[in-house]
Amino acid sequence: MTGSDAAHRADDLAARQAELVAALVAGGPLPPGFAPAPLAAARAALLRKRAGEVARHWPLLAAALGAEWPARFSAWAADRPTRGSLRDGWDFARALRDEGALPPLGAEELAVREAGARYDGHRPPRPRRLPAWGRVRGAVAVQLAGRVRLLRPAPRASLDTAGRDR
Repeated sequence: MTGSDAAHRADDLAARQAELVAALVAGGPLPPGFAPAPLAAARAALLRKRAGEVARHWPLLAAALGAEWPARFSAWAADRPTRGSLRDGWDFARALRDEGALPPLGAEELAVREAGARYDGHRPPRPRRLPAWGRVRGAVAVQLAGRVRLLRPAPRASLDTAGRDR
């Protein structure tokens, strides 16, 4: 085997691995030579793992969604490559806010995050240096001297039959 053959094989292997990773974590098409069922099972397992990692960074949002958390997050994340647990949770919370589906606990957690850090959706969040505030669905948080305080919690709607906020 010559050096160019080895380089070609390495490039081919790298391309096939990239296709497999895209299919598993970014909603890419099924690569040739892979059975759909095992790939779907691995993809579902990776989405559940990702939901668990995001829940560790966004515990109030996950708790507010309760048993719906894994399914709702996985549906949202299915076609999005991960950008890290903190950023994935931030983007998911903003998406729920934009849909009008963000529960009060999630609104409070998002308001605290917005007050404490600058995040434009593209670059990693950066701590704020100047006084700032975050307001999401009625929840208000302020950041002064590096400390974030929730000044006003989000209004609670009436509870549904399962005892959760609507």
